[in-house]
Amino acid sequence: MLKLGIIGTSAISHHFIEVAHASGEYQLVAVYSRKLETAENFACIYNNVDLFDQMDAFLASSFDVIYIASPNSLHYSQAKAALLSGKHVILEKPAVTQPHEWQDLVQTAKEHQCFIFEAARNYHEDAFATIKNFLANKQILGADFNYAKYSSKMPNLLTGDTPNVFSDRFAGGALMDLGIYPLYASIRLFGKPLDANYVAQQLENSIDLNGDGILSYTDYQVHIKAGKNITSNLPCEIYTTDGTLALNTIEHIQSAIFTDHKGNELQLPIQQAPHTMTEEVAAFANMIKQPEQTLYQSWIEDTTHVHDLLYAMRQDAGIRFEAEK
Repeated sequence: MLKLGIIGTSAISHHFIEVAHASGEYQLVAVYSRKLETAENFACIYNNVDLFDQMDAFLASSFDVIYIASPNSLHYSQAKAALLSGKHVILEKPAVTQPHEWQDLVQTAKEHQCFIFEAARNYHEDAFATIKNFLANKQILGADFNYAKYSSKMPNLLTGDTPNVFSDRFAGGALMDLGIYPLYASIRLFGKPLDANYVAQQLENSIDLNGDGILSYTDYQVHIKAGKNITSNLPCEIYTTDGTLALNTIEHIQSAIFTDHKGNELQLPIQQAPHTMTEEVAAFANMIKQPEQTLYQSWIEDTTHVHDLLYAMRQDAGIRFEAEK
C-alpha cells in the first residue's frame, strides 16, 4: 500500500483521500499546512496522521507519494521540492502555470527515479478509450467541447473580494480551472492541434471569467468553451461524415450516443465510474507499483501538449499572471 502525503486542505483533498482509501491502494499518513491548526482541523476525521507546518520536516517524513492541491501558482515549487526529496508527485490540475515548469519537473522526476502525474481526471476515463475506438474508422469534421459551471466563489467576487480562482497572483481563471478538461479530451481523442486561439471575458487583472477557444487541426476545428461565471447545460459533440456523437459531459461521462444522418441512434457501452477521481487514482497507483514506461511517456507527452496549449491560449487572450507581469 502506498503511503500518502497531502498538501492542500480544501474539499478536493478530502475527495482524493476518500477515493484513494476506497481503492485500497493508498493510506493517508501525513498532512502539511502553513498553519498547524489548519492541518489539525483537516485531518481530525482520519486516523494515525502526522501533521506538519514545516515543509522540510514534512518532506523528510516517511511516505511514498504526495498529492498537491494548493493554489495553482504554488504547484511548481512544492512539486519540485517533493521530487528532490524522492517522493512521487500527483499534482492537481493545472499542474503548472508555464510549459518550462512542467519540463523541469519531468526532468527532475526522471533524475530522482520518481513519477509525476497531473490529476486531470477525465484523461484517465475508460470512456475515452471506448470513444476513441468508436471513432477510429470515421472521418472527423470537428467537435464542440465545453465545461462552464457557475463558481461558488462568484458571490465573493461580486462583493469585492478576489478568491484564488479569480486571482492573477494564484494563477486562476476559467481556462486554467475548467478549460483544461476540454483540452485533455481533444488531445486524448485527436492528438496535438496545429494551432490554438482563445478570446475571453476578463477581469481588470486579466483573469478570464469565461472564454471561447479554437483548436485547429489539419482538416477540422475543435471549439472549446470554459466558464466560471456562467453555466452550460449543453452536451459535447463530435461531428463525423457519418453522423454526430453526443457526450453528456466532458468529464465523468455517463452516456455517449451516436446519431447517424438518418436519425438512427447507437448507445456506446459507457460504464461511469463510482467517483470522478476513481480511474485516475487507480491509474497512478498502478503506474507506481507496476511501471509501464511507454504508457507513462505518452501521459507525459500529452500533458506537455496541454500546457503548451494553455500557455498559447493565455497569450492570445492577454491573460497574465502576477509572476509574469
